[in-house]
Amino acid sequence: VQLVESGGGLVQPGGSLRLSCAASGFTFSNFVMNWYRQAPGKGREWVAGITSTRLTTTYADSVKGRFTISRDNAKNTVYLQMNSLKPEDTAVYVCNAIWRLQSHWGQGTQVTVSS
Repeated sequence: VQLVESGGGLVQPGGSLRLSCAASGFTFSNFVMNWYRQAPGKGREWVAGITSTRLTTTYADSVKGRFTISRDNAKNTVYLQMNSLKPEDTAVYVCNAIWRLQSHWGQGTQVTVSS
């Protein structure tokens, strides 16, 4: 089982980034996919989620209207489009797959928002 995030980096406030999380080793289309983040010195925060087939999305209030989660079940990949980035969005972003009693985590990708 693997979840591999990519797309992080350094961006100026107001900028955009698109994160990807490529999954392998399990039946991706069964799983609800989530993005979490962890800022320095803080606990892990749930950011957004998307269901397996109906593609229902939910967001934390802190990112609603700025971030968009999507998935491509044919490519076993989940995305997080992040717009209007703020310095407080700086964190390691981690994807999570969950279904019944199974939960898988990636290693994360660093996003730094700074001028």
